[in-house]
Amino acid sequence: MRSCFFSLKLQHSSLSLLPTHMSSSLSMLSLYPFSSFNHRFISNSFSSSSSSSSPQPPVIQTPSRVGFLGLGIMGSPMALNLIHSGIDVTVWNRTKTKCEPLINLGAKYKSSPEEVAASCDVTFAMLADPQSALDVAVGKHGAVNGMAPGKGYVDVSTVDGETSKLISRNIKSAGALFLEAPVSGSKKPAEDGQLIFLTAGDRDLYESVSPFLDIMGKSKFYLGDVGNGAAMKLIVNMIMGRFFHNLSPAIYFHFSWANGSGDTNFSIFPMVHSMMASFSEGLVLSEKVGLDPNVLVQVVSQGAINAPMYSMKGSSMIQSLYPTAFPLKHQQKDLRLALGLAESVSQATPIAAAANELYKVAKAHGLGDQDFSAVIESLKSRFQHSDEH
Repeated sequence: MRSCFFSLKLQHSSLSLLPTHMSSSLSMLSLYPFSSFNHRFISNSFSSSSSSSSPQPPVIQTPSRVGFLGLGIMGSPMALNLIHSGIDVTVWNRTKTKCEPLINLGAKYKSSPEEVAASCDVTFAMLADPQSALDVAVGKHGAVNGMAPGKGYVDVSTVDGETSKLISRNIKSAGALFLEAPVSGSKKPAEDGQLIFLTAGDRDLYESVSPFLDIMGKSKFYLGDVGNGAAMKLIVNMIMGRFFHNLSPAIYFHFSWANGSGDTNFSIFPMVHSMMASFSEGLVLSEKVGLDPNVLVQVVSQGAINAPMYSMKGSSMIQSLYPTAFPLKHQQKDLRLALGLAESVSQATPIAAAANELYKVAKAHGLGDQDFSAVIESLKSRFQHSDEH
């Protein structure tokens, strides 16, 4: 497949066309010295010259050269947000056709991640999977071949921690800096510049690229060593996957049962219980792998699966405090009744059944009178049991 690359020259942009958070981010560019790259952002001046017809749009100026590798469903809108902000962007993609909308903006293209990295101060990469991330970073004509001291590589792909560490070692062996920064969010947040960045790695690089992260996202978290960003992203997606897994049978069951009679609330109860069980798994796992579960609560509360229950219960769950708002024994009773209702119409509810088992374990541990969020203790006891063996 043909590869593409483009270098977009600085252009006039109307600040009024940008989302508010992007406009404020641009004004911050002058506050972050690009010390890692022996560059400094020039202060942005937004000026307009008067004319007899209409004022000219403000000019956004920055000398920084930013590379972006991968123009898929996420990479393309992320790169476009940088371009619309007046950033000098260089982009590569395996398939040239995906570059054409950008080429139509006055772009040029070249042939490899290596050339992009060699021509830029910092290079972002958004690839679909670990193997693609490795190929683009360290493969033949990979970005590492264009890296050198004073440059940086930011991988915003979702990969496992070991893949991220391998890429980091190769980038740093070339004398460059590395930051993993997987994102929480999908196509629409990427288009709107509302992503959440979960970063880890070189702190200096994090500080230097923060203005760019602020253009592409609404928030960012720095989590320490390489691998922590990947771990946090995987846990968030695990909770998200379980959220929609929980939601689907609840919706199906609701509509298959709700024909104008009967208590349709029972179709919702299993979903609520399963959501709490899934959230509990995420909290316990985050702590187990060395992350701060309080940060997980913050990330989830800002994302697509935000539910008041998570932010309301999360902090006390982390502290193993369960002030009773709704007793766990009643939640387990409702699950049992809901499972009976499902059985009466031959509707499979394996997720609710699994959640019910967790509530039964917590109840057996004497937590029946505490809040239903105490279900997390059943997971803690399982982890403790596994540690003993």
